[in-house]
Amino acid sequence: MSAKSNFKKIIGSFTSLLRKIVIIALIATVVPVVLLRWIPPVTSAVMIKKSIASLWSDKKGYKTRYKWTSWNKISPHAGIAVVAAEDQMFPEHFGFDFESISDAVEKHSRGKRLRGASTISQQVAKNLFLWSGRSFIRKGFEAYFTLLIEITWPKQRILEVYLNIAEFGRGIFGVGAASEAFFKKPPSKLRPSEAALLAAVLPNPIRLRADRPTIYVQNRCEWILGQMEQLGGAAYLKSM
Repeated sequence: MSAKSNFKKIIGSFTSLLRKIVIIALIATVVPVVLLRWIPPVTSAVMIKKSIASLWSDKKGYKTRYKWTSWNKISPHAGIAVVAAEDQMFPEHFGFDFESISDAVEKHSRGKRLRGASTISQQVAKNLFLWSGRSFIRKGFEAYFTLLIEITWPKQRILEVYLNIAEFGRGIFGVGAASEAFFKKPPSKLRPSEAALLAAVLPNPIRLRADRPTIYVQNRCEWILGQMEQLGGAAYLKSM
């Protein structure tokens, strides 16, 4: 067999192997995302990571509090509060807010601190499936899962999952657990001010507290309430 034939055979084998790897990778990622359109996630990558980290740290008493709450049992104020605080274009974009990304990059080029411009869809993809980090590889996976989620889930499902896996306090995941921990009530009974307080701590739920708000949290809460009203309240989410 000639060297040319050997080379073609090697290339053919490599192509076949690569094709199989791509098919397996697609099945391993697409199937779980599609299933999670209907099945509540039992945990998330962030919950797992924090539970493991607590075992290796000196901090004792860490406990994950996570309680899945379906959309019809969550106050509509909670949905509009996180949209007002985190991603006001959520009903309209397809996973990425390019205007916010461009604005963040422009401000960074002028010497300002690079702030996050992640949409709610991106945060669901990152928190549910991925590890922390800023590498291009992780960002690539984040973009891939964001597109998968946007293609296979309706917007209401994306927001429902976000409200259930977002961290609102140390080890407190989801609006159901947060509402009971901080306000001693079910999430269906959250008032606008309480929903805004929960949304106000999202930038740093470990340092900021919804039940003991600092001046910063109180000011942010007032701003979020104003944005909720400006957007039209829960009616804004009906466009999803």
